[in-house]
Amino acid sequence: MVSMRGRKAGALLLMLVANGGVAAVFAVSVLANQLPPPMPLLVTAALFSSPTPAPPAIVAPTPPPPPVNSVVAIPTPTGDALGILIEEAAPTQPDPAPAGDIVPEAAVVSGVVGHKQSRPLSCESRSAADWAAFFGAAIDELEFLGNLPASDDPDRGFVGDVNGAWGQTPPNAYGVHAGPVARLLTAYGVPAEAQRYIKWELVQREIAAGRPVIAWVAGHVEVGHTSQVYTAADGRQTVVAAFEHTVIVVGYTADTVTILDGAQQYTRSLATFLDAWAALRNMAIIYDGP
Repeated sequence: MVSMRGRKAGALLLMLVANGGVAAVFAVSVLANQLPPPMPLLVTAALFSSPTPAPPAIVAPTPPPPPVNSVVAIPTPTGDALGILIEEAAPTQPDPAPAGDIVPEAAVVSGVVGHKQSRPLSCESRSAADWAAFFGAAIDELEFLGNLPASDDPDRGFVGDVNGAWGQTPPNAYGVHAGPVARLLTAYGVPAEAQRYIKWELVQREIAAGRPVIAWVAGHVEVGHTSQVYTAADGRQTVVAAFEHTVIVVGYTADTVTILDGAQQYTRSLATFLDAWAALRNMAIIYDGP
């Protein structure tokens, strides 16, 4: 027969084994009468099991910052017959008109004096010199021309021989677009900003504020000229037009534009001006100073 003390010890052993194998050592000593009965010991499996690690937090990746001064592909405006993609620096737009700012129906800038260009293809340098003079800077036309970079890409420099025949397209004798001209004007101390795809309303704002605008047009502001895609030697593409020319816009009404073309001043209908201006993607130089 198992004694009462033996039954109690056996029950205790079963309880301790169920609660943890380590405690069974004490139960054996009790049964062997080698140790006094232990104090009640509560041991749970949780004390001897490895804790389950918490799942790592999921953090959304931080998107890379946008590139600075990157070269991107930009579609031509809606309605452009070319419908192409031109690789060029993203065009910028002047600040929009403040709320409530109403452009007057007509305005004119007085005091802009024009001169006849010195070379068959020096219209850009002549326009730049006359435009700068209005803002108080004396620039020699041929000196300005000589300081323009040379390139087979009109967006980067002057293309061809300035004494070449007017009406050709690159890589033949052609001229230069707004970017190099604006940068050189700024280097001369006249803050200038080259623009493309600008709206006619923004030109109106400039004129109304008393600031003439250099515009790139086809012919002597004439309709019927077409644009074409030109690929430079390095593969870069741009849009050019035969009879590329520059004029200074000095005034407007609801349906006319007043133009200073070298030493001549004349008026064209707004529709004619917009057509000739669109041939070179509404390219212009505006004053970027205070």
